[in-house]
Amino acid sequence: MKKIITYGTFDLIHNGHINILRRAKELGDYLIVAVSTDEFNAIKKKKAYHSYENRKIILEAIRYVDEVIPENNWDQKKKDIQKHDIDIFVMGDDWEGEFDFLKNYCDVVYLPRTVGISTTKIKEDLLKVNNG
Repeated sequence: MKKIITYGTFDLIHNGHINILRRAKELGDYLIVAVSTDEFNAIKKKKAYHSYENRKIILEAIRYVDEVIPENNWDQKKKDIQKHDIDIFVMGDDWEGEFDFLKNYCDVVYLPRTVGISTTKIKEDLLKVNNG
């Protein structure tokens, strides 16, 4: 069985998230999604609309996702890869090169992002609508 892992906050799920999850799953048999916890988001100075538990529930309902685990810190990726016997680490191409150090442990694939959509853009658009 070929196992894949990806990481993210996955707040305000949109078609870009679904696309990367679908393409990641197409690379193998079992997709693990590591979701940033609320505490880790605070360290990253990120604010999610949905709590970690709600984001986990939403991701578990997506057919491409086989398992959701918490992402608690920047340094756990190597441990996760070893613990879960991961074959492929996947991230969006906006992180190109950032995780090449993991190539000693598994294949690293950067998938193109879906053009024109991001959680940041959704939040900005909602602010514009609400502020007239």
